[in-house]
Amino acid sequence: MRTSMSSRVSLLVAASLVLPSLFACLDHPLKDVEYDGIAVKDVTFPLAVNKDVDIMFVIDNSGSMGEEQATLAANFESFIDVLERPEVDASYRIGITTTDNGNPWCGGTGPEAGALRMSSCRSRPTEFVFQGDTLVDATQEACYDICPEEWSDIELQPTTVGDEEEAKPRPWLESIGGRTNLPEGLSTVQAFQCMGPQGIDGCGFESHLESMWKALTRASKTEDPAYGFIREGAILSVVHVTDEEDCSYNTDWESIFLPEGDKTFWSDPAAPAPTSAVCWNAGVACEGSDCRAVNLDVTGAEVTEAEAEDDAVLRPLSRYTGILQHLEDEKKELNPTQEVLVALIGGVNSDGSVTYQASLSDPEFQADFGVGPGCESTGGRAVPPVRMREFSEAFAVGDDQNMFSICEQDYSDALEAIARNLVDQIKPACMPTCVADTDATTPDVLDPSCTVTEHVPSGDGDFEDTSVPACEADGSLPAGHDVCYQTRTGDALHEDCIDEGWNLEFVIVRRDGVEVPGGTGIAATCELSQVKAVDCPDLV
Repeated sequence: MRTSMSSRVSLLVAASLVLPSLFACLDHPLKDVEYDGIAVKDVTFPLAVNKDVDIMFVIDNSGSMGEEQATLAANFESFIDVLERPEVDASYRIGITTTDNGNPWCGGTGPEAGALRMSSCRSRPTEFVFQGDTLVDATQEACYDICPEEWSDIELQPTTVGDEEEAKPRPWLESIGGRTNLPEGLSTVQAFQCMGPQGIDGCGFESHLESMWKALTRASKTEDPAYGFIREGAILSVVHVTDEEDCSYNTDWESIFLPEGDKTFWSDPAAPAPTSAVCWNAGVACEGSDCRAVNLDVTGAEVTEAEAEDDAVLRPLSRYTGILQHLEDEKKELNPTQEVLVALIGGVNSDGSVTYQASLSDPEFQADFGVGPGCESTGGRAVPPVRMREFSEAFAVGDDQNMFSICEQDYSDALEAIARNLVDQIKPACMPTCVADTDATTPDVLDPSCTVTEHVPSGDGDFEDTSVPACEADGSLPAGHDVCYQTRTGDALHEDCIDEGWNLEFVIVRRDGVEVPGGTGIAATCELSQVKAVDCPDLV
């Protein structure tokens, strides 16, 4: 007969803001977090179960991007399908900004400078016309063909963020607990197809990284419409979509673009205007077929990393890796395994590799961009990334591909892979200890003894406790309840739990569309085994 002694442990499953008294040991209080964690005595061990996902798209809106924006929008269902799989059921937000951060040669573009944009492309058709040497009109291809006329005006529904009590429209798409901020009848896929295309009238000196930096910064400022977009505990992914290299320049050195300035980086110093080759020449050094990002001053001399923030004409990459690393470090305080993700759909080969070579057969392309195409298709050619490549590589996770070719005719595989990488960050709620088997008559089955309680803030600083029932045998909610719990054991455990040797996994099930009050938490108390060699023989 199997015998065991037991002790008690609490499993905290936080729905949005965990109980302050349980987290006094953390250096930073947790706000707006949806994650699961274990509370043992006075110590909290956060679990990696976190279905909150924040995705920021930085989309190139320069004159060559009409077809690419159309392809992105048309294939977006592949991305959402992964997030909305029943076994994933992510609570996600999607924000969009452009690569237009202004330039002395782009006075008429009205730069977004990192502002999140969320409006139907049909409400801004003039943005899909590029007035260059040749008129380009992508209105039909990049907007009308994929966004029905009935969605010419999309009114985002009011929502609240953080500790704000006022509900108001936010400049992002969201689906939280099955509830979206979209008008009835419009799915997030349809909404992105209308709101994702950003037009092609943006600045041709694209500042991908600076726009991202400003968007992330805006999300932390209470006075900005984007405030609250980045949730403290949410998994964060930044996706860049572009056919050119980054040109995030230091405004103190805008003279590199001006005819009266130093023309060190111009392809043709006698030309009346600079080309995008300035961006390449000012931030890249190549030896044969190998190129790397460099920090150069206005004379073309390389400067040290310590001097780069002030003296480099292009902002140093450390500015951009730094802000994401800071966010990742904060998230790791809640979940040590969580990674911030970066993806690039740009001028790379289909396998994510990059080709650097001079454009000997097309000197005009060489003069325009400083290098030959990184990829080509019937829709055009794209510049191979260097700064964007190194930035993406800095946040690569394992062997997961995070750079994809913008020259492909279909982005479905790329978008699905980017979404899968996100989903890989959603870990199961393994009980990180050994739970007692309370029924010795079923030696091949773990019978845990757990009670579950939901703590709902009452508004006066206290919490009201309510017992949470187990889900029905088929996993459905019991009648009259909006939340229930399931336990998984044995072969039903997630492989991550099995790999660690744990013997119990929790799953919290909530009714779709029922809003969870901020500050709600769930605590489960279970008997723990004192004979781990029997109950958890594979425990590491």
